[in-house]
This record gives sequence, structure tokens and C-alpha cells, in this order.
Amino acid sequence: MRFGAFTPQGWRLDLVDVEPGFPQYARMRDVALEAERLGYDSVWLYDHFHTVPEALPEATFEVWTATAALAEATSTIRLGQMCGCNIYRPPALLAKITANIDVISNGRLDLGLGAGWYQHETIAYGYPFEKPAVRIGQLDEAAQILKGMWTQDHFAFEGKHYTVGQGQVKDYRGQPTELKGAINHPKPVQKPHPPMWLAGGGEQLTLRTVARYADYSNYSGSISEVQHKNEVLDRHCQKQGRDPADITRTMNINVMLASDQEISRLLEASGRGAGDIAAMKRMLYPTEPHALIDCLAEYRDQARIDYIIVYFPDAGRGPSLERFAKEVAPALR
Repeated sequence: MRFGAFTPQGWRLDLVDVEPGFPQYARMRDVALEAERLGYDSVWLYDHFHTVPEALPEATFEVWTATAALAEATSTIRLGQMCGCNIYRPPALLAKITANIDVISNGRLDLGLGAGWYQHETIAYGYPFEKPAVRIGQLDEAAQILKGMWTQDHFAFEGKHYTVGQGQVKDYRGQPTELKGAINHPKPVQKPHPPMWLAGGGEQLTLRTVARYADYSNYSGSISEVQHKNEVLDRHCQKQGRDPADITRTMNINVMLASDQEISRLLEASGRGAGDIAAMKRMLYPTEPHALIDCLAEYRDQARIDYIIVYFPDAGRGPSLERFAKEVAPALR
């Protein structure tokens, strides 16, 4: 198994105990560097503008500016987003952003992308929040555009939701000319392109898009739920003429390796309310290393999960990031 770690970013109220401004970025950067030192395969960021479970006036760092900063700060660890929201950036622009960051990081980018779900921030930032079928259709076209922009010198696309590199325009002298496609240089360092992670488990549409374009899937749940999603994805792969084994199965988990008393203390110190602390505790996987090893081994052996991204609520403040790297991960690699 491989393991990634989320770095504190603010979305889950994990920077409220840090002085606003640069110290909050420094916490994010330092956790990423610590994950690199400890041997994690990757570090991950969310793509959100408003906090959860409630939208509060607290820091939430934008994913791509933060990823670019971490690309410069780190040297070996891979960098991902779980997951980028397709609503927030036109796919052609995202292709430019991601190609640039793959160059800045010298080929360490993993692109995570999803259809988008957080209506509160979407509407607040002026984006339309379409019905699920529309958002998933947009995601499907975005995956095509990204791969085309990453690999072709001149890329043109006309779909139901997006048009790229087509139309009549005026050149810089004011003369009419026909576009011959959009140009995206520099190209990514990774060939043919950075790995594409598509997140979500919708069985009719989302997993069909995953089967078409993804290198990695990402959905969570009980072992039986993940097994079922895998079976649905396998069937979509077969319909697309694709080997299901080509898609690495991944999931996200929440972990704190500490006593219940220490977990409560760490969560309280972060400024979380009692209701949020109780909710976070309910989302935690086993809090003792041997029990967690057994749990994750079952996901690996029974549900084909080969890559896990871990959110540590106490990252930068508690022991879980280091304990997981030293006491859990070696038994599962």
C-alpha cells in the first residue's frame, strides 16, 4: 500500500489555533515537509473556499496557489488535490495551471478532480451550481480537455459544456483569423501526462467517467460498500474495453493515534466546539496502531484498496502523523 497525508489547510477548521496570515501557511508547509521526511508518498490539499461543517470567517487556503508553494518548498514528495473542484476553473485553464506546477515540482503532480458538491461556497463565489448530471457531464468533458491540452501542441474541442481552441478571432494586428486550437506550453514533465485521480462513487455516471479516463479512483465507505463500488467500476471498465486493473483503487480516512482523553484535548485545543469534536470522533478509524493495521489490511485484501490518503486532525500539533508513518505504514507496505 501507498500512503498520502492531508496537510492542514483551514477547510476543516484545522488552522483556527494558529495566528492568522503567514503562520498559517507555515503550519501547512511544515506539515508537508514533515510528511516528506517521514516517507509518505504524497501530500494532499482540499479545494474549498468556505469551512465545514459551518461556513465561518476562518482561513481556507486556495488549492492551486498553495500547491505551487508546496512544490517549491518540498523536493521529493508527490503533490495532489483531493479533490479539485471542476466547477471553479475552466478545464483549459486548469490544464495550464497543472502543467506549470508539474514543471515547478519536476514531475511530482497528481491531479485529483471531482464534479463539485459544496453548494454554499459555489453560489457564494458566483458560480452556477448545476444539477448532478450536468456537473458530471462537465467533469467528463474536462477530463478529455485536460488530456488533450497536456499532450497536443494545438488542441481543439467542442462539447456540450465546453469549447476550446475553436472560433474566429482577430489577431494582434486586428486581422480576422481562425483559431487552430489552444496552445499549452510548457508541457508537463510527466509523460504522457500527470496521473489523473477522479473522485466520487456515483454508479451510473461518475464511475463511468472514472472508467474512461482515470488512473486512480477515490471513494470511501465500509468494506462491503467499497467492494460494491469496485464491482460497478469493473463493469464500466469492461464496457469501455479497459482492464479494471489499470485503475488503482484509493480511499480517504481520518486518523488520530492517541488515547481518547488526548484526542479530546487536542481537538479542544484547536478551538472546535463540542458538537464538532463528537462528530470528528465518530469519523475516526481505529485509534490504536495494531487495530488500525488490521482494519486497513482488510481494505487492502478484501476491497482492493492500494492507496490511502490520511487526514490527521492533529497534524502539526499532535503525534498522529509521525506515529502512523512509524507504527502503521511499515506493516502494510
